[in-house]
Amino acid sequence: MKRLNHRNIGYGIAILSLMSCTIPKVTELKKAQTLPDELIKKEKASDADQFQQINLKSYFTDHHLLELFDKVVRANPDFQIAQQRVDIANSFLLRSKMDLLPSLEIGATASGDRYGKYTMEGVGNYDTNLSPNITEDQKINRDFTPNYWLGARSSWEIDAWGKLKNKKLAAQKKYLASTEGLRLLQVELFTDIANLYYQLVALDNRLAIYQKNYNLQQRAFEIVLAQREVGKATELAVQQFKAQNNNWLAEIEHIRVEIVTVEQAITTLTGSYGGDVRRGKLLMPTNMEILNKTINVESVIHSRPDVAANYYVLEASQADAKAARAAFYPKIDLGASFGLNSFSAGNFFSPASLAGQLLGGLMVPVFNKGQLKYEFKVAGKEQEIAFLNYQKSITTAFNELQSILKQTKIYERMLQLKSEEVGFLDRGVEVSNDLYLTGYANYFELINSQKSKLTAELDLLQFKHQNTRNNVLLFKALGGKLD
Repeated sequence: MKRLNHRNIGYGIAILSLMSCTIPKVTELKKAQTLPDELIKKEKASDADQFQQINLKSYFTDHHLLELFDKVVRANPDFQIAQQRVDIANSFLLRSKMDLLPSLEIGATASGDRYGKYTMEGVGNYDTNLSPNITEDQKINRDFTPNYWLGARSSWEIDAWGKLKNKKLAAQKKYLASTEGLRLLQVELFTDIANLYYQLVALDNRLAIYQKNYNLQQRAFEIVLAQREVGKATELAVQQFKAQNNNWLAEIEHIRVEIVTVEQAITTLTGSYGGDVRRGKLLMPTNMEILNKTINVESVIHSRPDVAANYYVLEASQADAKAARAAFYPKIDLGASFGLNSFSAGNFFSPASLAGQLLGGLMVPVFNKGQLKYEFKVAGKEQEIAFLNYQKSITTAFNELQSILKQTKIYERMLQLKSEEVGFLDRGVEVSNDLYLTGYANYFELINSQKSKLTAELDLLQFKHQNTRNNVLLFKALGGKLD
């Protein structure tokens, strides 16, 4: 008998071994393409020259902007929805941890049966009642046989192949991906509110430029009017000045319309019902200190929430694939129950009604193996998609960072040249007024000098605004922290 048992056990092990040979393999995590070192300085930099991850409040110093961002975090529906998704992911994680532990249920059941006379149970109950080995209170009611149970039941799936462990790991990585997704949404919301805020500041500056130049032109217009009275200027010159004045007044009103539109967009984003938006007067200057640091591109890119989130999704997809592979192996279950069990209500709470049960089971998938193969194939494709998304996020992050750094340096040169141009034209307006008074310049040259000065000031403002937008994106590209 012992030899037969050993033989059966050996047959069982051989069958399981053959089954495991047909189980597909899980693809190992692929490595992303190596990043080029174009942005890395070749010389060895000191610790002081090494770039450190930037913080929101140290990078952006405008307190009005920071107040707006606090409002966005508190009131923006998209951000609140993302927070709920993080909580959902955390709940899945907690549930996956519980799957590794035995389940325990406490309860009571009551049932009753009436067995036919020509059934095994009916005949067995009849014979039992005739047995001399039982007492009177042990006899069974043959007309209606009740069954009462009160106790606890426990079941436990033995994670011999790592299925539950990998499910827990997948849930953990998905939770981390959701937290990075929340951080990414914060960054994007801040980028949106910062761009709207600085657009509002730029419109204020644009309005001030038009008003200042309009006031300056009014002085020139008064000179032309006075000279027309003495016959030194024509009516054509007066009409030209009036036309340009009206053009600038129309632009001033149009800017006010744009200001109202941007303010409405900001209040909507912050969950407010209208009202004025408090703001400063200055656009954001370039943080040259950061540009002079040695940037570790690998570290910066992998600290970004979009890249980190995609990597966690990639790890979760591999864990899901491993869990799908483990489903091919036999399922091992243990169970136990303990409590009071009796067919008599009068004897239910007697010590003799104590009953218990131990169970053990091993279930091997056979006919559903094709379904498991398809599920494993889907998990493998999900892993491939996750890797492609991860690689895409790295490529996007690198090119974005490289582009913004290059543009920032170009903008610095453009701003310097444009500032010098505005200075030259400021002096040109003064000279044109003097020349006109002395008769060495005509009204057309006077109008053109005013118009050229306005155009140069507006161009300078536009470049400053573009540079500010570039600096806002630089914070995102460098993986800036929000806390």
